[in-house]
Amino acid sequence: MNKENAPSFRFLPTFLIRAVLSFFERIAVFFVRLGVSPNTLSVIGLLAGAAAGLLFFSGEPGWGGLAVVVCGLLDVLDGKVAVRANKKSRYGAIFDSSLDRYSEFLILMGLAWHFRASWVLWVVFFGFLGSTMVSYTRARAEGLGFDCKVGIMQRAERIILMATAALLGAAFRVFDPAMTVALCLIAFFSHITAAQRIAYVRRADKLANVPAGTKEV
Repeated sequence: MNKENAPSFRFLPTFLIRAVLSFFERIAVFFVRLGVSPNTLSVIGLLAGAAAGLLFFSGEPGWGGLAVVVCGLLDVLDGKVAVRANKKSRYGAIFDSSLDRYSEFLILMGLAWHFRASWVLWVVFFGFLGSTMVSYTRARAEGLGFDCKVGIMQRAERIILMATAALLGAAFRVFDPAMTVALCLIAFFSHITAAQRIAYVRRADKLANVPAGTKEV
């Protein structure tokens, strides 16, 4: 295997990622038979993200965590349905990715309000910047012709960390410390992931002998 194409370390084990994706392949078949559009699932995912942010805003972390889970599940399912229904398109890809950014923003803004009187507010902002950079560096790399899916803290990890912290924090009445730990991990490792992707493109660029002069202005 080419070193540049080797999988990078992630918070989620590879076997778990494969098992979850395989499970969603079967669920996707059911939704295809119902005739549900992948874009419809993307919109519902956005609404789930908005609901999560509102629930965190309203002081309902347990329900907020469940809404984050629904948002994450739909984020996986819409892509699987698009493949199964043969409805993959460049428009669908940018539509889905754009709604993902909005849903994550709404979730984090709900948490920002919850932590508005705490130093954790700045962690939320730093985490949102990091998650945006993770998305941007992949999009920019793919625009330059590199398949850049490496990184330790991708969207799946961010969603699972927030959902787990919310659900366990609400169940054991330790929401603030649990979510603080999750947000700190997201904030720190999201920026590490962005740096990993930049470094990946640098290595791949050298191997591909891409001419100079492609720097963005």
